[in-house]
Amino acid sequence: MPRLNAIPEALSDRPFTSQQAIGAGVTPRMLQRTRFRRLFPNVYVVAGTELTLVVWLRAALLILPADSAVSHLTALRLYGFVCRAQTPLHFSTNSGLCTRLPEVVTHRRRGRLSPRVIEYLPVLGPDRTIVDCATILNFVELVQAAEHLINKHFTTLETLWSYARVRHLDGVRRTRRILVHVRERVESPMETFVRLMIVFARLPEPECNRNILDGRGHFLARGDMIYFRFKVLVEYDGWEHERNGKQRQKDRSRRETLEAEGWRVIVVTSQDLRSARLVPWRVFNALSDRGYQGTPPQMNAMWVKWFA
Repeated sequence: MPRLNAIPEALSDRPFTSQQAIGAGVTPRMLQRTRFRRLFPNVYVVAGTELTLVVWLRAALLILPADSAVSHLTALRLYGFVCRAQTPLHFSTNSGLCTRLPEVVTHRRRGRLSPRVIEYLPVLGPDRTIVDCATILNFVELVQAAEHLINKHFTTLETLWSYARVRHLDGVRRTRRILVHVRERVESPMETFVRLMIVFARLPEPECNRNILDGRGHFLARGDMIYFRFKVLVEYDGWEHERNGKQRQKDRSRRETLEAEGWRVIVVTSQDLRSARLVPWRVFNALSDRGYQGTPPQMNAMWVKWFA
């Protein structure tokens, strides 16, 4: 039997089926050797290929119905929002043919699918993805996902509302409920998380990512969550241990400038979230010091489930 000296170029940069390999000159026996790696039944890559999400999706599409499109949590991951485990991989199709692979979930859809292309993959649109994910994610995760898609300009809040109003799909009613709490200009999922911690503790809702000016109208800073009436700023800082000295100095100068202008700055870190109940109380105390006369934080069982 002739020895395979080089991997056929047609197989070197993508997943392929055993039939494609044979067509390129690779025998079934060669496929069982260490130069190739099996990903799914009859689907392989060259050994050493980096197994990215895109590679796994391209491999799965080789054994799925031709109209299959990436959907649900997997589509959300391609849009840049990482939530929960990478597997199983989610696909939608109008075909009745479904796979029983544990790594893949196929969703049979009645209505015509209209995928877009991301990384040369067919992917359902961002608005449909939010509705689909409403059947899987919890309330907070879904708000985070929607605000991420808006922030990255994949959709708008108006477009999400328009889509949800006229569709009759699984998850659309839940999507309408969460959209009441979705805001624009939110720049990170953790900003969403902290804001919702505050709001669902029955405290006033802050404004998101606006410029703070001094009394003469000069720019002071751009803040995450702002109570202009009470001059209280809440910020989430997830990198407090990784900043270099120059960045820490810049952050301290910024805070001192705000405090000199009468602002109270509350910084919430990842460490603070380990004692989540204290965060709404810190906000409440700061607001109360500035004249807020509302009730103290109220954290019910649902709040505990989502945040604590």
